[in-house]
Order: sequence, then C-alpha cells, then structure tokens
Amino acid sequence: MYNDDTTMKVLQITPEQRAAILGEEAAKKRTGVFTSGIVSVGDGHQIALFFTGVRHAGENLADVLKRRSGNLPPPIHMCDGLDSNLPPEFETLLCRCNVHARRKFVEVAADFPEEVRMVLLTFKEVYKVDAEVRKEGLSPAQRLQRHQTESGPRMLEMREKLLALIDGRQVEPNSGLGKAIRYMKEHWEGMTRFLHVENAPLDNNITERCLKRAIRHRRNSLFYRTLNGAHVGDTFMTLIHTAELNGVNAFDYLVALLRHPKEIAERPGEWMPWTYRATLARLGGGPDPPA
Repeated sequence: MYNDDTTMKVLQITPEQRAAILGEEAAKKRTGVFTSGIVSVGDGHQIALFFTGVRHAGENLADVLKRRSGNLPPPIHMCDGLDSNLPPEFETLLCRCNVHARRKFVEVAADFPEEVRMVLLTFKEVYKVDAEVRKEGLSPAQRLQRHQTESGPRMLEMREKLLALIDGRQVEPNSGLGKAIRYMKEHWEGMTRFLHVENAPLDNNITERCLKRAIRHRRNSLFYRTLNGAHVGDTFMTLIHTAELNGVNAFDYLVALLRHPKEIAERPGEWMPWTYRATLARLGGGPDPPA
C-alpha cells in the first residue's frame, strides 16, 4: 500500500465539522484541508482511493486498514518521511521513498557536486537493477536476491561514504548536504526495505502520479464547495483512476456502473474494473446503449 496527500480547498467547512471529525483539541491545532491518495497493489491489480477532508493520509489509511481482515499479515506500506502518512494503531512493514531522499541531494547539487554525483550514480544503478528484474520477469524472491547481491553493496558503500563526511567533519551537519545525509540516516531502514522484504518497492512514485489528478482539479476548479461535494469528486476520481490503472476505458466502466446499481449493490466484487466485462457478458449486456 502506498499513500501521500496534497493540499485542497473546501469553502464551507465549519469548526463544528472539524471537531466532529478530529475531536475538539485536534481541531484547534489543525487548520488545513487535504486530499489523500492511497494506492493498493496486489494480485496483479491496482486500486486508487481518494479522500478529501481534514484528515491526513495516515489517518485515512487507518480507516481503510480497519476494513482489512485481522488474519492477514501486516501490509507493506510505502510513503515519504512525514509521520502524518503513518496509520496510527496499525502495524505495517514501513518502506520509505528513495526518490524523496534522492531529491534532497539533488537540491544541493550546485554546492556539493562530487558528493551528490556519487549518490545519483548509486541510485541510478539500483534502479537499473530493478528495471532489469521487471524486464526479465523475475519472481519476488529472485528480485530480492538480485537486489541483495547487486544493490545492497552499493547502498552500503554510499551510506558509509556519506556518514564519513559527517564523522570526519568535512560537512557541516546543518548545511544542505548535512541535512540530506541526516534524512537518509533517519529513514535508512525504510529506504532499504527492498533489500530485506519481497515485493518492497523503491519509491512512492505511483501515489505522486495518482495525486496529480487531484492537483489538476485544484488548479482548474480551485476548490470544492462542501465536504459532500468533495466526497462526490473523490468517488469519481477513485473510479476513473482505478479503471485507468488497470487498462480499462473509464467512460465505458462508468456507463456500466450507472446502468447496474442493483447488481452492484448485491455483488460489488463482480463490478471491479478487471471483472465487470465478464459480468456484463454473463448478463448479456455491454457498455453500449441497448438498441
């Protein structure tokens, strides 16, 4: 599971609504409105969920995990370094985004070109290994072994060189490079989860692409009027983006859903983007209007 959020604007949201959702004390401290994106990947399918309101991505993820069977093992969870992305009271196999860590080094490249070059070359090789794994169609176990053999030594060497700069007082800890190194050190366990756990991802790019849809809405429409309007927008974004993630025409999918509300209520699992065509064939219908 992947998650992140972006800012959003809802015009008509009252203090009472905030307090009802967050509690009175938390509502006094938090003034923002956010759209959270959550992406679940499994069994060859992807599901994107959108939630707009006063909750952060981690709190919205916790609401999703409440509906998950307690008999299942902790899910793999990818996010950036913000604690607001963590689901309270739920155990996950936490992964931290390597792209976010890399970005912090890129931001100081002009001042520390040689040190940053070493970091970028290391990540380049790690991603090259991951691309080769996908191209060769290796299993999760084989991917893990390949990364342990080829990416592990490179990541360890990079870490040792960067920490040596701090320990040897060659870099000021509060400089741009020092802060980037500290971020890497703080999140190292999550950044290197892909070296220890099968299917652990390298980055959170899939969620950032997901949230571009919400950002595009924010730029074009500027705001939602009410939380109810935001919920409607989230519902359509969820259906459309999930369809696209699974290679399904979103318009045809929405048409099919609108024409079969009763059947969907009775058997929702048969109306996922990857199952609805078979369901339509069984019912003798299709996405086109009846003759």
